[in-house]
Amino acid sequence: MENKIAMIGISTVVCMLLVVLLFKGSSLQRRIDSNEAKKAQLEQELTAEQARTEEIEEMQDYMQSDEYTEKIAKEKIGLVKDNEILFKENK
Repeated sequence: MENKIAMIGISTVVCMLLVVLLFKGSSLQRRIDSNEAKKAQLEQELTAEQARTEEIEEMQDYMQSDEYTEKIAKEKIGLVKDNEILFKENK
């Protein structure tokens, strides 16, 4: 009889531990899934920022070129090269 009561007690404890472990396991799985989604989002943001950085570097290189300097000189202050004719529209 004592053996039977001990076995029931042990079985109850094992069942409770099993339920707790299953609950904790599913909770951990949800956290893992959430972290994976955050990781994917951050990777997308990183890729976008890297592309943006590359565009900025390209623009910076262009802005330091003679071509850009000439374009701005023509557009903003109307400078022209020798042998160039400037046409203006009448408004």
